[in-house]
Amino acid sequence: MSTVTPPRSARGSVPLGAVMPSEGNRLPPVRVRPKSWAPRLPTAWPLISLFLLYPLWWALGVSSFVFIIFAVPMMVQMRRRGPVRVPPGFGIWLVLLLWVFLSVLTLDLTAPNTLSPGGSSKYIGWGIRLANYVAMTVTMLYVYNLRERELSQRRMIRLFGFMGVVVVVGGWIGALFPTLGFVAPLRLVLPQSIASHPYVASLMDVKFAQVQQVIEGEASSPRPSAPFTYTNSWGQNTAILLVWLIVGWVVLGKPLRRTTGVALVLAAVFPIVFSLNRGLWIGLGIAAAYVALRLALRGRMVVLGGLALAVGLVGVLVVATPLGRTFDERLQNGHSDDIRTTLSQGAVTAANHSPVLGYGGNRALIGSNRSIAIGKTDDCKQCGNRELGSNGQLWALLVGQGWVGAICYNAFFLYCLWRYRRDHSAVGIAGTLVLILMLFFQFTYGAMEATLAYALISVALLARNDRIRRSLAPASPQGTIAGLRARLEAAGDR
Repeated sequence: MSTVTPPRSARGSVPLGAVMPSEGNRLPPVRVRPKSWAPRLPTAWPLISLFLLYPLWWALGVSSFVFIIFAVPMMVQMRRRGPVRVPPGFGIWLVLLLWVFLSVLTLDLTAPNTLSPGGSSKYIGWGIRLANYVAMTVTMLYVYNLRERELSQRRMIRLFGFMGVVVVVGGWIGALFPTLGFVAPLRLVLPQSIASHPYVASLMDVKFAQVQQVIEGEASSPRPSAPFTYTNSWGQNTAILLVWLIVGWVVLGKPLRRTTGVALVLAAVFPIVFSLNRGLWIGLGIAAAYVALRLALRGRMVVLGGLALAVGLVGVLVVATPLGRTFDERLQNGHSDDIRTTLSQGAVTAANHSPVLGYGGNRALIGSNRSIAIGKTDDCKQCGNRELGSNGQLWALLVGQGWVGAICYNAFFLYCLWRYRRDHSAVGIAGTLVLILMLFFQFTYGAMEATLAYALISVALLARNDRIRRSLAPASPQGTIAGLRARLEAAGDR
């Protein structure tokens, strides 16, 4: 028995035996959608918007919450992408987050020599701190999980560099026009009950500088703060952002960008000295010494000579101008030293009384650093009742989360510093330097909001660099060291 294969119809013809559709049941033509030319947002748009539009968020009065806001789309993206990878040492940081959460149990306790906490504001403050810690953690995980084609190392460093330009420009405006300020537009739409709250009111009162009496004999000293709320925040963020600006613009930049970067660094000297920020000055000294040590260990004597020349040029610039007098007078006027000593001792005492969970947040001292009888009055609103934990991140952790919280915070950054110590790329040196600055600044500055975010993003960049290095680990030692180094520089700094 044979089988007959029916003949194939020609392309576009009707097969044999098929029924021709009538006019009534003919299928409608398929509509081809025209190609859409609408612009697509890049994958990393939450992070890019956070950085590039930060001056706008500051002007609107929402800079203290912008990381919390943008953490939401970051979490949504990571949820859709599947399993979330965590950087090495994340377990230590997770314990700190858990301790911040559990410290709510001790909010009603009274620390030694402090006023009894009252009202619901302590719970609001705890909630804001917890939200910030979570938001900064999400930001770190987000950067770590982005692929190189979605957010390259070089693109992230340039975002840092952009913020470095912003702090330099903000520093100049704050130094030259210290009384310049305005009411944030958001204030006009907020309910009066919310806008009148002291914390909210301080955010809505946007200023370019803090005017304080720092140097003896001068009625006031204008200290740049834009685009942050406080001068101390401007100081520590300036140190961190200048590190990345130098990497992105001077070290890795092309000739025009490199020249511009050098000019920006020199321009930063004026607001840095004018800020009267001793912690910033010491931090920059630590940064210069660390980079010099790393370069010396690698035998980069030419680059080390260039660094020494740059530091000498900055020193001459300070000494040969009126900035030298300002610098000298600030060093001789440590008016806040007694206050800081009192607050630091009080934080240690509080941690010793509640070493495991702390007290959930800062506590107001009874009296002042001079006497327990000197407290805040209508005639002297600056007298007494200063907050334990307000003089640095370490002291805030000791009061808020006890010794456990402070140890976890330091252990995380120390672990990362040790793990990435062998990364000799530009990202490796800059990232570990940021960690050293965070460990130093914790004694003098709080690290919430932008500063902590910058530090954790630096950890993510270090972890990504480490991942690249391990993925390129040679199977055999022959002829691989130079290639590995070149690939690391290219992939880690793209």
